[in-house]
Formats: sequence, structure tokens, C-alpha cells
Amino acid sequence: MLVAGGMMMTMRPAARLSVLHPTLCKVAVAGPAPSHSAYSKVSVAIKNAQFSSTSRASANERKPPSLLSLADLSVEQIQSLIDTSAQFKSAVKSTSLALEAPARSNASASSSRSTAAGALPQILEGKQIAVMFTKRSTRTRVASETSIASLGGHPIFLSPQDIQLGVNESLYDTAKVVSSMVDGIMARVGTHEEIETLAANSSVPVVNALSARYHPTQILADLLTLVEHFPSPGAFSAQSTAAQGTSLQSLAGLKVAWVGDSNNILNDMLVALPRLGINLAVATPKPQGAMYARDQVVWATMQDGLRQVQSAGVKVGQVDWSHDPLQAVHDADVIVTDTWISMGDEASKEQRLRDFKGFQVTEQLARAGGAKENWKFMHCLPRKSQEVDDEIFYGPRSLVFPEAENRKWTIMAIFDRMFGRWEL
Repeated sequence: MLVAGGMMMTMRPAARLSVLHPTLCKVAVAGPAPSHSAYSKVSVAIKNAQFSSTSRASANERKPPSLLSLADLSVEQIQSLIDTSAQFKSAVKSTSLALEAPARSNASASSSRSTAAGALPQILEGKQIAVMFTKRSTRTRVASETSIASLGGHPIFLSPQDIQLGVNESLYDTAKVVSSMVDGIMARVGTHEEIETLAANSSVPVVNALSARYHPTQILADLLTLVEHFPSPGAFSAQSTAAQGTSLQSLAGLKVAWVGDSNNILNDMLVALPRLGINLAVATPKPQGAMYARDQVVWATMQDGLRQVQSAGVKVGQVDWSHDPLQAVHDADVIVTDTWISMGDEASKEQRLRDFKGFQVTEQLARAGGAKENWKFMHCLPRKSQEVDDEIFYGPRSLVFPEAENRKWTIMAIFDRMFGRWEL
């Protein structure tokens, strides 16, 4: 019974069916009330109409790519991302209003919805990307949201205060639901198992914005920073059209010293840098249980990667692990550190400050250890003064701010590749 113009109207079953499900108008015809068998046929028609196309799609679905650590990428894939990052950066910088007009690239008046006069591909146009962070973020969040927008997409920031994740809904359920509504997921999580669960159950590409074990987007930015500041003459990769050479071959033989905690930053350095021919010297405090201990999963992954590269006849970098900062910085081209107290380690702050005595990066430490005369300093930020003093952090040796900016260009390259093309 329906109300029409203030009048109560009784409808025959067929007419009632056409109102409740308009797509069945063709089967709801005038005449006697349909039999039970007729309704059964209609029910089958509904199911076929709703699910036949879904079934056909499932048979042809591609598995979405995921980037959980740089161990997921070959040397060639890392190089390709560095090239794209440099190209994006050069394109945007060349049209920056910070440049005097004569130095600025000619802008195309006909380009629409573009940054840098149409230089950036609008490959994410019409796409929605979930930026799902369970931890605080400055650089990664800003780089992610601006990169999505610059490529024509729309970022949707989701924090624990915004969605049910971890409150009333499991990560499995969240992965299923969110991935069904967006075109990609950039996720900052707690344990590495969380990002693995998210990627395994997502129907769209997933990028690890940070987990307890790995931080791939940070190390990709570090590599771009290194090739910018340690270029070889004419060191262009085969694909590069950027203004400055971006070949990672220019970094072969470089020595990077890590003076800090055994954490996710170091872990992604371990699975990436030695494969590129970079020598990595590590100094951490002596292990106390799990604290400062080498991650054996990461160590095995590193060794597997090195064996693969060596089998192709490529020379790899050496890895040295000690508990002596002076030993690590000897002959170093670059000294790197990070927070001594990661998110979640606040309860052990006083103990950690004692354990890291002698680890602060200073000119005195570098001289005493015999670092190279023109050594540079890097830090993923945020920084505390006990990790590195102001003289180094704000001085000419520091690459920390170009390093931070490069988070954007490398994340943009990842999004272009993974969310826009479904490629690694």
C-alpha cells in the first residue's frame, strides 16, 4: 500500500515489485498475481544481474603490488624510482615562482589541472588514496597528501580518531572495507605484521609509510639526497632526463656510518645500501635483551639480497657491525643517526640516554674516529640535541633539510608508479 497525493493505493504484486526494484520493470507485467515459481525466476534474475559481472571481474583480477621495504625492489627498480623522483623535482622547481621569470620554464597556457606547466602526469585524477596513519607524522603525511594532490588525486587522511581501526574493528576487516572504496593505501602502522596483514587483504596497492621493522620511503629519499650531493661527472642512468645525474652507480664505494639505535631506518638501509655497492658501518649500544639487538629477519633478508646481486657479477658493499661509534665513523663519507627513543620506547628513556653516552654526532667524534674531511650528516627527523649538536645539525655538513624535502619527490614517484600504474 502506497500513499499518492494523500490517497491510499493498493497495488498488485507485480506493480509493487517494479516500485521496490525498478530494474525488474521488464519482468513485472500487468495481469494476474505471479505464482511462487514466477517469483523464484525473478529472484534468480536479480542474483544474476547483481553478481555475474563481479564473478567475471574476479576471474581476471590482478594482484595489487605492495611496497613494504626496499627489499621488495630490485636495484633496477630502485634506480627507476630515483630517476622519476629527480624528474618530478626538476619539473616543479623549474617553474617555481621563487625563480626570476627569465629562469622559469615556459608555462603552457593550455594545460589544465596541472602543476609545473603540465610537467607532472595527472595519473591519479579521479582516484582516492587513503592515508591511514596510526602514529604521528610530519614529513611523511605532508609529502603523501601533497604528492597525491599534485598527481591529480584526492587524499583521505584516516587516523585512529577517525575510523574504527583498533577500537571496534580488526585490521583484516579494515583492509577489506577501506580497500574496496579507495584506489591505494599509504599506511603508517605499529608492528610490521600489521602492514603485512593490510597488504595481504587489500584489493589495492599498499605502501608502508613506516612500521616497526622498515621505513622504505625514508631510505629512498636518502638515496636521492646522496646522488644529488655525491654525483659522478656524467653519472646519468639510462632512463634519466633530469638536470642532474641520478645514477646510483655514483654511490658505489661510498662509506655510510650509522651511529644509533637498531631500528627501522637502519633495517631498510641494510637491505638496500650494500646491494648498491655502498659500504655500511653500524655502531649501536651493546644489546640488552631485545633492545639494540640486530633484527635477524632483516639480516637474513639482507644476505639473500646480496647473494642475488653477487650472482649477477655485481660488486656489493661491505657491512660492519660494532658497538663503537669511533670505529663506525672511520673513513666515513656520511654519518647518519636517528632518534634514540622511538615512539613506544618512552618508558625506557632514562636507560637509553645512559646507553647512548658517547654516541652524539659532533665534530670531535668525527675527528677522533677519522671521518673523511668533507663528510656529510643526515637525520630523518625529528631531531633532539643529544643525538647531534647544533654545530653539525645546522652547519654546512648537514643535508637534513634537502633530505626532508626529498621525502615528497620520492613518495610522489612511488605513488605515480604503484597507485597510478600498478607497477613496482
